[in-house]
Amino acid sequence: MKNNDKIRWQVEQFDDIKILQYRVPNFENLSLNQKTLVYFLVQAALSGRDILFDQHFSLNLQIRKTLEAIYQHNTLEPSEEYDGFVIYLKKVWFASGIHHHYSNDKFVPDFSPEFFDKLIANTPSDKLPAREDIALIRKAIFEVTYCPKRLTQDTTNDLITNSAVNFYENLTQKEVEDFYNKMGNPSDNQPISYGLNSKLVKENGTIKELTYKTDGLYGAAIKEIVKWLTKAADFAENEQQKQTIEHLIEFYNSGELKTFDRYSISWVLDTASQVDFVNGFIENYTDPMGLKATWESIVNFKDIEATKRTETLSSNAQWFEDNSPVATEFKKPVVKGVSAKVITAAIVTGDCYPAAPIGINLPNADWIRRDHGSKSVTIGNFTHSYEMAAQGSGFAAEFHTIEIQDLLRNYGAAAKDVAIDLHECLGHGSGQLSSGVKGDELKNYGSALEETRAELFALYYITDPKMVTLNILPSLESGKAEYNSFIFNAIMGQLTRIKLGETIQQAHMRSRQLIGLWARDLGAKDNIIQISQSEGKTYIQINDYGKLRIIFGQMLAEIQRIKSLGDYEAGKNLIEKYAVNIDPALHQEVLERYATLGIAPYSGFINPHYEAITDNRGKITDVVISHPEDYAKQHLYYSTNYSFL
Repeated sequence: MKNNDKIRWQVEQFDDIKILQYRVPNFENLSLNQKTLVYFLVQAALSGRDILFDQHFSLNLQIRKTLEAIYQHNTLEPSEEYDGFVIYLKKVWFASGIHHHYSNDKFVPDFSPEFFDKLIANTPSDKLPAREDIALIRKAIFEVTYCPKRLTQDTTNDLITNSAVNFYENLTQKEVEDFYNKMGNPSDNQPISYGLNSKLVKENGTIKELTYKTDGLYGAAIKEIVKWLTKAADFAENEQQKQTIEHLIEFYNSGELKTFDRYSISWVLDTASQVDFVNGFIENYTDPMGLKATWESIVNFKDIEATKRTETLSSNAQWFEDNSPVATEFKKPVVKGVSAKVITAAIVTGDCYPAAPIGINLPNADWIRRDHGSKSVTIGNFTHSYEMAAQGSGFAAEFHTIEIQDLLRNYGAAAKDVAIDLHECLGHGSGQLSSGVKGDELKNYGSALEETRAELFALYYITDPKMVTLNILPSLESGKAEYNSFIFNAIMGQLTRIKLGETIQQAHMRSRQLIGLWARDLGAKDNIIQISQSEGKTYIQINDYGKLRIIFGQMLAEIQRIKSLGDYEAGKNLIEKYAVNIDPALHQEVLERYATLGIAPYSGFINPHYEAITDNRGKITDVVISHPEDYAKQHLYYSTNYSFL
């Protein structure tokens, strides 16, 4: 299928997941040099796929390869249990492992252990692992109490021993904390992100780090990444980008975090290139200690027309910082290097695939943001795909009044784009830490509180008259639309993603409920956020947008204070009070109403495919893009061609 051909926005739905396609508009308009650069960066992105599976759980790769072998080679006749096996495999692909990508709970198979034994017996033995490995795989899949959660946030238990993530081995939470507390100098104003690219293990009573690098842990995959990055460097658009790629190669070869900082700074300073990328160990959401990063990659190029909006925001970054409601001592006196753009994603892999972000703000190191700035992106073709796939779902009609439906229909899409811009472009890069605060003091609550901070920044400013003055929004009705959308999602909408009786574990979901319920309580006296019943159904109404904005400002000031001072107890109290537990009656109602719509609560993407066209000398003469429509075939293709661990 050519890039301009009609795309089925939703290509498949199974369990609680729908698989979407996304366009890559204007790829054909890139120069041959740019297309070649994209192609090599795509190959580097795909080469790291196995890393995330192993980071999520030590048995994930063995499990995935065994399930794939069964899927491709077993001789059993189709049956209901076999259909359950296929859905289980698709969920493993989606989550990069056997634990749910949002809830972190281990999947419950819709097929029996006995049926699994039949599948094994009817698959050629030379396609399967050793018998003892199969026994362990069987235990991991079916034994409920064996590694039940990928990541636990329950602070009443040991966060390390109760999480299945493969960042620590034979260690307790206290041992991990003691190990890393000894590192670094509290007075260092350029602190190293210790532990970011390593696994911590205890062997024979000795604790040591296994570093991710070409001659270390995950070396086979990292060597492939480096191979393609080396080719990409020859097609860099400018010297700054070439230097950035070379710094990343150096980091992968050495594993030295100071080199990663040099790469991050160089990447921030590259604002001229149209083609851009992220590749590496970036986000620490999956580590219960908030230290270690999962591997991800996204290759993209700038949407020049849409970027005019984000450039307006970034060029006014100092105004937004100066007029923020936070205390003066927690504001940046001089905002440096804030760049923002709307991008077109060419491919996503690792922790960005299949469930992908719609915005990114990097780097994560606070001192680099302070001294050199940050780069923020809104992923335009992803937000467009989500919007197109949601049309006609009936969701708005079920959960919103006619008045709010009209507001969302007229202003919602534009408001959402700007909210993402504010969150990513300015929110994450705003504020500063107090002297002596390193940035990791909030520990397991840090990720949720950081998302809360950026979200509150966006909510505070999206109804500011400045947004109309700058021609970013047509009117403040757009801001009202976002307030309704956000508060509904925070209190009700996102509950569709959680099983009845469970608590909220994922950082972004925690941040949203924290904001919604905290704002409700702060405005309770004036009934600012009204939760009411009509014909047995719950609806949410905002009665005073101006007062709600003031409340958002008060909340932002407190969250910034918590981050700037590293006030762990205050952050913990807010999260535990508002962000974790769910009203069971409301939850049941939301799930019952949502079930009538027949739509899956989670979305992910199938990637485009890139093919290099070469002449008889092997020189690339063009790169063409096509859009696969078979989710299983894509994963099997990746497993065949990009499995290096």
